[in-house]
Amino acid sequence: MKQKLLLLVAVFFGIVAFVLTYQQLQQEKEKIRGQAVTSKLIRLTVNKNAGEKLTEEDLAPYVETSIKSGAIFSRAIPWKNRAQILGRELDSYLAKDSILQYDDLKAASRRVFGINASIAPGMRAKAIAVDSISSLNYLIRPDDRVDVLGTFRFPEMRGEKDWDTITLTILQNVRIIATGSHWGRNIGDQGPSRRSYSSVTLELSPGDVEIVEFASQKGRLSLSLRNNEDSAIVTDLKSVYFRSLKKYLEEQARRRSSKNY
Repeated sequence: MKQKLLLLVAVFFGIVAFVLTYQQLQQEKEKIRGQAVTSKLIRLTVNKNAGEKLTEEDLAPYVETSIKSGAIFSRAIPWKNRAQILGRELDSYLAKDSILQYDDLKAASRRVFGINASIAPGMRAKAIAVDSISSLNYLIRPDDRVDVLGTFRFPEMRGEKDWDTITLTILQNVRIIATGSHWGRNIGDQGPSRRSYSSVTLELSPGDVEIVEFASQKGRLSLSLRNNEDSAIVTDLKSVYFRSLKKYLEEQARRRSSKNY
């Protein structure tokens, strides 16, 4: 009887430990990914052609929108920053009621301002270390779009091989400002003689800078390259840890087995 009681107690505390571990992992994931913020954006009140300057009469507030890091509106210009863009020229035609984004504006003269003219107002430049693997053999170039992934080990989970390491996508659709010391669209096609580099510079919101800095200190970051015309944000990504990887491989093995018979 005593042994059964001890067994029940052990099972109970095991369940409690599992629940607490799962909750902690979820909390850490949310911290790393960042939270959505609500911001009032800017819309155009008239059609504007490329090269035309923005005036106060051209701008109006758009309804407040919940924006997540890396989402399609993450580079949209907040209404509170409208004074910063008055007098700036558009890079391409925009129709009335379009949501104004930093990508829609022509960059200021690089001859005067240097690389900081490549940074959209309200955004920040943040460099991270890369090697030949995490940079796709140095194929990533300035103005490319990437997703940022992180792999982390949780010290309190050591010994729990199913939970102590986790990989997840931190940010999506991030613009590359520079690779090493090369930046801008005019560096040319370096082809087979392209130079290697040890860092890439990302364009991030101030909040995302904090996330990337923390993540780079606590784990290993890598990049996945995406089509520049693909701005879709995947919302159902699943974090990968040992148990989920094992489950995925077992499901793949079952699918292959079913196709063979």
